[in-house]
Amino acid sequence: MKNPPDFNIDHFDPNDPDPWLAMYLDRSTPLPDEVKAAWLRDSGSRARQYLLPFLRPIARLLIILIQVIKTFLPKRWSNSGLLHRILVWGLKRFVRPEANWLILRHFHLGSQILAFISANCPTPVVTHPLQPRNIDELRDNLFVQHDINLYSFVIRLNQALREAGEEIKPPAEIDFSMVKAPDVDLAAMPHSWTNVLDLQSAIELFTPLYQLFLTDNDFWRAANSLQLDETIGIYAAQILQAPQHLILVNNSHPLVPLSTLRAGHRLVLHGLSSEMLHCLLMEKRAITLMNHADGMAGGATSN
Repeated sequence: MKNPPDFNIDHFDPNDPDPWLAMYLDRSTPLPDEVKAAWLRDSGSRARQYLLPFLRPIARLLIILIQVIKTFLPKRWSNSGLLHRILVWGLKRFVRPEANWLILRHFHLGSQILAFISANCPTPVVTHPLQPRNIDELRDNLFVQHDINLYSFVIRLNQALREAGEEIKPPAEIDFSMVKAPDVDLAAMPHSWTNVLDLQSAIELFTPLYQLFLTDNDFWRAANSLQLDETIGIYAAQILQAPQHLILVNNSHPLVPLSTLRAGHRLVLHGLSSEMLHCLLMEKRAITLMNHADGMAGGATSN
C-alpha cells in the first residue's frame, strides 16, 4: 500500500484510487479528522510496512523466552520504575510524533470516559484521572496505573450498584461536562531523525519489556484489561441508549482471557476503541449544547 497522502480530494484518480484517502474520507466510524490523519500517517509509515512484519514474531518469541526465564526468578520480582524509565526513553528517541501523540491522548480519553460513566450512573464512584501533557510525565508509573484504574473502577462501580440494587440506565439529563478535547499538542512531540517507529511496532517491542519488569500477575492484568473494552462500551451504550455503537468495540469477550502473545495487536485495537467512543461522546455533547442553545433562544423569543 502506498504511503498516506496529504488527504487532499484533488489527489483522487478514479483509475488508481488511493486506499488511504478512502479510509480518511469515510465517515462510517467516528474519529476527528486530525486523529484519523495522524492514525493513517502512522499506519502508512515505512516502519509499519517494513519493520513490523519482522518485529512482531521476534517480540512474541521474546515473550515465550522471558516466561521461561521468569520461572527461575522470585515470584514477586519486578521493577516498574525502571520499566517506565525505559519506556519514556524509547518513546522520546525512537517513536513517531503521531504515535506519541496518540499514546498521550489515550490517558486523557480513558480518564474522561470513566468519569462520564461514573457521573451518569445511579451510584457515582471516585475516579483517578491520568492526564499527562508530555512524555516525561509518563515516568510516574502511568502505564501500570492506567490498568489498575480501569479494574478498580469496574469493581467499585458494580459493588455500589449491587449494594444500591440499581442498574446502569439513562439519566434524566446526561452530564457531558467532563468530555473535552485533550490538552496534548502534536507539534510538541519529539521529531528527530531517529523518531521513526510507528505505534504498532513500538507496542510490539514494549510488550516483552512489560513482561520482563512486571510480576506475572501485573502483566496478565495489563494484557487482559483490553477485554474490558466491551464492558466499558456497554456501560456507555446503556447511558446513551445507543447499542448500535457497540459494533465499533471489538477486542474479544471479557470472560474469555486470551494469550498474552497477541497483546500488542490488541493494545492498538484498545486505543482505537477509546478514540471512537470519545469522539461519539464529543458529538453527543455538541448536539446537547446546541439543543440547549436553541431552547434558550426559543425562550427568549417567546418572551
